[in-house]
Amino acid sequence: MQVIGVIGAGLMGNGIAHVAALAGYDVILSDVAIERAVAAKATIAANLARAVKKGIVDAGAVDPALARIALTTDTAAFADADLVIEAATENEAIKAKIFADLCPRLKPAALVATNTSSISITRLAAATDRPDRFTGVHFFNPVPVMALVEIIRGLATSDATASAMHDFAARVGKTAIEAADAPAFIVNRVLCPMMNEAIFALGEGVGSVIDIDAGLRLGANHPMGPLTLADYIGLDTLLSVMRVMQEATGDPKYRPAPLLVKYVEAGWFGRKTKRGFYDYSGAEPVPTR
Repeated sequence: MQVIGVIGAGLMGNGIAHVAALAGYDVILSDVAIERAVAAKATIAANLARAVKKGIVDAGAVDPALARIALTTDTAAFADADLVIEAATENEAIKAKIFADLCPRLKPAALVATNTSSISITRLAAATDRPDRFTGVHFFNPVPVMALVEIIRGLATSDATASAMHDFAARVGKTAIEAADAPAFIVNRVLCPMMNEAIFALGEGVGSVIDIDAGLRLGANHPMGPLTLADYIGLDTLLSVMRVMQEATGDPKYRPAPLLVKYVEAGWFGRKTKRGFYDYSGAEPVPTR
């Protein structure tokens, strides 16, 4: 496996392209607009420069890594890819459309994976022409920093495909765990309800943003509070995951907090929109409640 395609040049997609190129893979990074792909490559360059200053990456590795990243808007560019990872928005219909367009362009031996954080791998695999060569490969944000990858087999995923994904994860420097094809897999199954409950607590006046975050940082030894983390992940993404979990299980314990729904309806998604439970428009984040 040498050529990796990445569909979606957003936060997760550019992070996956970053670690793959740094590990020596040739990377094809795609988005619907070439401007987004260009901006993503500039972000990768800036992140690599920052890593060099911190002593994490050797300076001599940066230019070769960037040279290995090609940009495109056309899925025909993936004709020679050995593995294509979809990292588009967390919307099943959009992902299924991507796979329907992508698969006829691929060579028969190519593997396909999705970076979904919650959607059924078996159901997404059914939108492809190669369910035995399809897996979930869930990276965590920020991809260059976070050590974990969840590998999720669909019902038809072959042992050879799962083994190849474990090899890929190891080469890009990640520890892989296997999760069953259950709603939200392992990490988000536990983490997202915690963040959602913190938002319930905020909406019911149990505590302020500052006190809820401080409570979990200092009382549970979490590196950041749940509301800060929700802003970082994206409140729109969190809402999508909670809705997937509620719809898939029918369990009311996964009901999204009303305040989360309101924030997303307002377009307050967290850091990426400069406003969520904190206001990020200034030099330091300021609680909005």
